[in-house]
Amino acid sequence: MHVTKLGLLDLSAAFDCVDHDILIHRLQRSFGFGGTVIAWIQSFLCDCTQQVSYADGLSAIIQLAFGVPQGSVLGPLLFLLYTAELFYIITQAGLIGHSYANDTQLYISAPASSASATAQQFVACVEAIDAWMRSNRLTMNADKTQLIWLGTKQQLDKLSVIELSLLFAKVTFSTAS
Repeated sequence: MHVTKLGLLDLSAAFDCVDHDILIHRLQRSFGFGGTVIAWIQSFLCDCTQQVSYADGLSAIIQLAFGVPQGSVLGPLLFLLYTAELFYIITQAGLIGHSYANDTQLYISAPASSASATAQQFVACVEAIDAWMRSNRLTMNADKTQLIWLGTKQQLDKLSVIELSLLFAKVTFSTAS
């Protein structure tokens, strides 16, 4: 019988932090986009502006160098393409990952007797993800990251790992049977 360690990662303002230059380069290099498609995506992203209305006044109009529109169909898709390399990191660490828009879940299943080793494997994966995110202008929020052990009551009773040091934060596991 196994227990499963599930981690729900929280990204801070993920859609707003996508670097247009990195995204365009990644679309060309990793996905083979070129020509008209790249020109269309650049025009979709690179000509966006923002202005704030407050107290009967308007701020200056600024050009946005970062971010993908959240209210569009294309924004979440571009974000997933931007972060697709994460799944290589997750797989290399021996974990399984799922994403929907900017919500990422990691999990690993192992016997309760190897919980300590799989916990360290999980920590190493999250640290590698955090390093990748920082180099791609994204931020993971360790304080909002959630961890849970899933398993039968008998298997959960065998666990000795109840918290992890994760990105300079102590994260306590929740349990469910």
